[in-house]
Amino acid sequence: MALGLLFVPTSPTCFSLGLGSTALLLRSRIPRRQKYSTKHLRIRAVQESEGPRRLVDIIRAIPEVSRNYFRSRSRRALFGGISLLGGFYVAQTISLSFGALGVNDVIAAVVCVLLTEYVTRFYYSRPKVTFPIALLNNFKMGFTYGLFIDAFKLAS
Repeated sequence: MALGLLFVPTSPTCFSLGLGSTALLLRSRIPRRQKYSTKHLRIRAVQESEGPRRLVDIIRAIPEVSRNYFRSRSRRALFGGISLLGGFYVAQTISLSFGALGVNDVIAAVVCVLLTEYVTRFYYSRPKVTFPIALLNNFKMGFTYGLFIDAFKLAS
């Protein structure tokens, strides 16, 4: 149960503010041009029982909400493309930063190869591929593609 505040009206002039599931209703007899006064306001607590309010309940609801969100094929394709392009961007960034410095090139290459091999082993060892694992594989494909493109740029 959430505890909210409700300003109870005492006149025909009404101002309403909606804040999520709590609503503040403010009415006053004072005309708009005069200064604000709390003389004509009463405040009382109102309890609401709409949905989960605790942080734990919200965190527990996230998997179901995301499952329902990604049921659409277009959303799955969109996030797959974003993951692919994200891997490409990370590969270009790593290649540019370590290539420009000329320091730790070998270590960066070893880390990239280990990351790629680990993701490949993780992806193909699963009996059933879920959507987050498919996104990780898409990121790996974009990462590998970005490194190949950068190698072709350096060779020309």
